[in-house]
Amino acid sequence: MIYDAIIIGGGACGLMCAAQAGLIGKKTLVLERNDKIGAKILISGGGRCNYTNIGNSPANFISENPDFLHGIFKQWTVDDTITFFEQYGIVGQEKTLGQLFPETNKAKDIVAVFSKILYETGQDIALNTLVKSVEKNDNGFVVTVENAKGESRYHAHKVVISSGGLPVQKLGASDFGIRLAKQFGLNVVGTAPALVPLTITGKDADWYSSLAGNSVFSKVSVAGMSFEENILFTHWGLSGPAILQISSYWIPGQEITIDLLPNFNLDNLIKQERQYGGKRLVSQLLNDYFSRKLVDALGKFLALDTKIASLSKADAKLIVDTIHRFKVKPAGDKGYDKAEVMRGGVSTEELHPKTLMSKKVEGLYFGGETVDITGWLGGYNFQWAWASGYAIAQDI
Repeated sequence: MIYDAIIIGGGACGLMCAAQAGLIGKKTLVLERNDKIGAKILISGGGRCNYTNIGNSPANFISENPDFLHGIFKQWTVDDTITFFEQYGIVGQEKTLGQLFPETNKAKDIVAVFSKILYETGQDIALNTLVKSVEKNDNGFVVTVENAKGESRYHAHKVVISSGGLPVQKLGASDFGIRLAKQFGLNVVGTAPALVPLTITGKDADWYSSLAGNSVFSKVSVAGMSFEENILFTHWGLSGPAILQISSYWIPGQEITIDLLPNFNLDNLIKQERQYGGKRLVSQLLNDYFSRKLVDALGKFLALDTKIASLSKADAKLIVDTIHRFKVKPAGDKGYDKAEVMRGGVSTEELHPKTLMSKKVEGLYFGGETVDITGWLGGYNFQWAWASGYAIAQDI
């Protein structure tokens, strides 16, 4: 059999591509190295799957050319995602910051939608299958694979690379898509872990470790970007939504600024305390806003047992600067196994902006995480996966 397309990778992009191709009468083969499709979907959002975001726009993505997204997102919008899943019984429930989850809170329900469509439209799936090579000839492509039965070859007019990036190796993550792009002479933007916890080492490591488990709503900033969400102290540094978000913009060596009290002006709070006599201690004021454990830890930097009325201008400024402009210089990040996604990938300059087909190799497509498109935390990467899968399907 010569397939209309062989889709390498049975994740979000690959499944949407196969489903949409099937719905318009195409015949595809999905090659997946895991023992089930949608492995990464199943663990996303703690098994609940934040499958899109109401506020999705190109501004929520990192890329050397974020404007590239306009052409894809015009073809497949957030409303299209919502309608698509609703047709198969998935009702969305909006949560914090526009995040949409299935009302059932079950990621497996999302995967079940694709299983149903692929079965009903007669698409083929090969699980536990490792792709060894992709070669192009005059008739299309030959894909050589290896599984328990040995080595096999499949033929197709077109090939879709939706094999994801490097995060979460236990789910079969690899740099296959990047290596294949280079094999065919495509430019690749340098890759790195993104949406990843940050590590602290050296003299401050014990201070962070002592606060492990403490979560604080904060504003985290680096290089002109900032996010307001929770940060989480850990035994090895910092995590939590705000840290994961900023990690996609952080470059090793940079200092991060954390406003630990973004919704209040501590300078004004100190002035108000003084108007009432300033009899309370610094620790008592801070205890109004932070856990006792965090306040005690801040004693490393601040004179907690000083009465507010007794604070000098320099002391008050130190308190304000420490709380509103807490400086952190991470040693590194927790790497691909703890990262949500990969930054970088196949350059958008190499792809047609409507179809995602390679400009250099006729019939070869790249979608999802393999491309230099990295979304924020909160359903954006899924929206890109669905949209890129749909766009490719229309052309294969």
